[in-house]
Amino acid sequence: MNKHIILLPGDGIGKEIIESAVQVLNAVAGEFGHTFTLDEHAIGGAAVDNYGTPLPDATVNACQNADAILLGAVGGAKWDGLPADKRPEKGLLGIRKALGLFANLRPVKGFPSLLHASPLKEEIIAGSDILIIRELTGGLYFGTPSERRDNGHAVVDTLAYERTEMERIIDKAFQSARLRRRHLTSVDKANVLESSRLWREIVEEKKKAYPDVTVEHLLVDAAAMKLITNPNQFDVMVTENMFGDILSDEASVLTGSLGMLPSASIRSDGAGLYEPVHGSAPDIAGKGIANPLGTILSAALMLRHSFQMEAEAAAIEQAVRECLDQGYHTADLDMRGGQEVSTREMTEAVVENLTCKSVSDSICGMYV
Repeated sequence: MNKHIILLPGDGIGKEIIESAVQVLNAVAGEFGHTFTLDEHAIGGAAVDNYGTPLPDATVNACQNADAILLGAVGGAKWDGLPADKRPEKGLLGIRKALGLFANLRPVKGFPSLLHASPLKEEIIAGSDILIIRELTGGLYFGTPSERRDNGHAVVDTLAYERTEMERIIDKAFQSARLRRRHLTSVDKANVLESSRLWREIVEEKKKAYPDVTVEHLLVDAAAMKLITNPNQFDVMVTENMFGDILSDEASVLTGSLGMLPSASIRSDGAGLYEPVHGSAPDIAGKGIANPLGTILSAALMLRHSFQMEAEAAAIEQAVRECLDQGYHTADLDMRGGQEVSTREMTEAVVENLTCKSVSDSICGMYV
């Protein structure tokens, strides 16, 4: 199978971790007989420096004609003083909007060898397996442009949603719950916000079409507390843009490291943009110590959701688990013993496991 993938390295460690993902994708192509055509384009601060905008038209056009997009990270203190429309983050928000990527999927599943690295007790987080689904194209991040009033002493941000935007993400959440443990938690702030009251009304309407899915409503503050105190109660969580942004980052403590979390931003036809949850980490850029696993796992999500390559995605995920079980870890991972390795060495270890050089015959037999 031949697939065209656009690479958007972005800023900071973006180039290093994208290079790692490319090595793994090349290994997958060799093992499974695929061809991945890869083209690189600019986004974020790097695009501002070279093209004067965080999202050049050429990048948008390339992404619109691709089968999927793999992104590193955007942002950094270097661009903090720029006007709002020139900030690197506008490139990420813009490409999501331009491509109609309305659903952000963030799986949060702890690796047994990393549970000790979480600030939470192992008995609390062991076995947790959550899919957080965040709406991506509405809410505060896309309301009427923010403005300052009264000589800068007052500010206005606008939270705006269309019913159709809520309906499609809620449908996606119900469909996802059907593929997992059939439990959906809808998160809102219906005791305060009118947008949340409409959100809750739509969930109640939609659940009639999914009688096999159990539905629970939680206010966002209660959801934040329960995510930390009893994460095993959750299966699929769905919420609006800003709440999802915050909750999914909070959930990173369940895995022991933000560097382990992948994400997918998709639309109804399966086209998507895939990126690690972590930021650009400019303080360690170029040092060869960045954790590439979040990006590698994002590539696995790409294979699964955009290309329907389930065996290939599972092979990558198994290879990552093998690396961690073997004790390999980058500097950000608090491992008990083991061997600290560089970005390059961790990538090579994943590739080695993927190509069955260190994986047991029983595991290899599942996908060779």
